[in-house]
Amino acid sequence: MSRPPALSVVLALSARSIRQTFRRPQFLAPILLFPTLFLAINTGGAGRAVELSGFPDVNGFLDFQLAASILQATLLAAVSGGTALALDIELGFTDRLLAAPIARPLIVIGRLASTAIMGVLAGVWFLAIGLVFGAQVEGGPLGALLVLALAGLSAAAFGGLAAALALKSGRASVVQGIFPIVFVILFVSSAFFPRALLQEPARTLADVNPLSYIAEGLREPVINGVSGLALVHGLAGIALVAVVGVVASAAALRGRLKAA
Repeated sequence: MSRPPALSVVLALSARSIRQTFRRPQFLAPILLFPTLFLAINTGGAGRAVELSGFPDVNGFLDFQLAASILQATLLAAVSGGTALALDIELGFTDRLLAAPIARPLIVIGRLASTAIMGVLAGVWFLAIGLVFGAQVEGGPLGALLVLALAGLSAAAFGGLAAALALKSGRASVVQGIFPIVFVILFVSSAFFPRALLQEPARTLADVNPLSYIAEGLREPVINGVSGLALVHGLAGIALVAVVGVVASAAALRGRLKAA
């Protein structure tokens, strides 16, 4: 039996994953609801932080926080995608895919493609909220497109780590269990507050946290405009996470194939 084209397999699996996300509120709600609530609380409660000496010159605290909300949403999109993959394993759907005449890596790539799309949708959601409530994207349409591109790439990179955990454990509860860890890693970055104003050891942790560079890459087009250096730093942070995710996913998939 001949194999179907790789692109058609990825598109089919990605479309199925997106439908799965929109049909199950437990997958969609965390991606949009939790970061939106955090955005409202942080903006309302810490809005005067922009008056601190050393805080970046921004139109408002909402502008600064948009990147944090988008990054948070991409992380949660990855967790939701990993949870859905683990559920497919538990229900036997993944075993049927393994028996099908398709390249095995496409099973993971299809899931990551849908996670990337959810990351872009989350970026659209928060940029729209920001514009409605008075935020400004200094980079204009090009800056907004860069934010969306980085959001999609970030979601896919984080999705690789979640997919690895799903393939390794085969249990949705294990993937869901990383939810608190995700928040800890996010809070020890510069996503919610400038690195220059963080105290030790938070500042040192933020300096070595790739999420800091991703957050700053997302933030720069909003508060300052398009910057090649910030874009390179953001892409470097994404690449680092992606490499770890790809290696971990490949190893977990090999283990899953041996156990099948």
